[in-house]
Amino acid sequence: MCANDFICFYDWAECRLIRRIDVTVKNLYWADSGDLVTIASDTSFYILKYSRDVVSSYLEGGRGVDEEGVEEAFELLHETNERVRTGLWVGDCFIYNNSSWRLNYCVGGEVTTMYHLDRPMYLLGYLASQSRVYLIDKEFNVIGYTLLLSLIEYKTLVMRGDLERANEILPSIPKDQYNNVARFLESRGMVEHALDVATDPDYRFELAIQLGRLEVAQEIASEVQSELKWKQLGELAMSNGKLEMAEECMRRAMDLSGLLLLYSSLGDADGISKLAALAKEQGKKNVAFLCLFMLGKLEECLQLLVESNRIPEAALMARSYLPSKVSEIVAIWRKDLSKVNSKAAESLADPEEYPNLFEDWQVALSVESKFGDIRGVYAPAEDYINHVDKPNVTLVEAFRNMQIDERLENGEYEHEVGEEQIEEEHNTTTEAATGEGSQHEEAVVVDADSMDGGVLVNGNEAEEQWVLTPHE
Repeated sequence: MCANDFICFYDWAECRLIRRIDVTVKNLYWADSGDLVTIASDTSFYILKYSRDVVSSYLEGGRGVDEEGVEEAFELLHETNERVRTGLWVGDCFIYNNSSWRLNYCVGGEVTTMYHLDRPMYLLGYLASQSRVYLIDKEFNVIGYTLLLSLIEYKTLVMRGDLERANEILPSIPKDQYNNVARFLESRGMVEHALDVATDPDYRFELAIQLGRLEVAQEIASEVQSELKWKQLGELAMSNGKLEMAEECMRRAMDLSGLLLLYSSLGDADGISKLAALAKEQGKKNVAFLCLFMLGKLEECLQLLVESNRIPEAALMARSYLPSKVSEIVAIWRKDLSKVNSKAAESLADPEEYPNLFEDWQVALSVESKFGDIRGVYAPAEDYINHVDKPNVTLVEAFRNMQIDERLENGEYEHEVGEEQIEEEHNTTTEAATGEGSQHEEAVVVDADSMDGGVLVNGNEAEEQWVLTPHE
């Protein structure tokens, strides 16, 4: 019995109240089994399960029933926010068309759209022998749509937990419906079964990733050959510690940054060398530069910077790591800069011409010649613990200290000798400042606009002259 805002269910034999439910009811649909019922309201519908045994035991026990009825009589299974126009039950499957005129069916709370109707239509019934559901329009035109009985039976058995019988029915379902079945299984939390049933490679890849089945995902990625999938799989393999798989995936995805992280973490010099060549081919010069720098191939780093038209950076790098190459790079820099500003190009200082402007220049050259041969020797990563606590001293400082220690051991380092050296260095600086080296003055005069990073050469304030030097 229905009212405006509630519905009451009664016992058919004795008209005893079973349950009162406060809801606005537009229509009611019972399944043939009598265990399931759909209550359709203005904005949604509810699927309830009727507990026949609970009600029977309650009433037979002689207990009184209040105005609300037996509380455990109905169990709410699913609620869906759709308005039902017409509906019917086929087994445990509720078929309906909604206010948007879509023909849907609901099994286990999962709503599947079968067809989009082009006009208002109303359900007539379902013929299991033909696996078709029939609808009629206002002009009395009857139209049938296919709804596989085997598919409904399979989903119904899964809902009941009878997987053995469900697997027996599965071969009778057409292959083009397997992805539909797989999505139903996934919605029920049966992802493993969904992976076994699904046929779409993209969907199977998602399921394999979700389950952590990396080997299966790798096989699918090999079939599809998608860079996006390889990259996704590579990141997952890296996080799971499967480094060999991660390397292959990143290589197939051309994920050079990921490979750089992997090889540098492993201390794989051979891998970094191959990555440098691959990065050059792919035009990833930033990755190539980092690879070459970690390998100690500084000459190739300079060449890469010059080829990339990053000549100022090449000059600064040469000043820090390859002082013997500074003059060569400065010459290239001058030639390139002269196309824009000839005076600025002439103001660039060459250490061969102005060694006094470059601190510890001879020491830097000595360090390069002494340690150049060991740049290609790569210490194993396991030796890191032996170096981590060592003081952070530059090679120039270490070389200078080594020279001082050698002189002290030989007794050659005396106070007088130090004063003579200081006096000689002072005289050399004074000659350059007073203009005695006039043969170079014309090559270093620039405008006041070009004084950034400059060093004062002429001590006469009325005739200030500046020389640009790379920042150390």
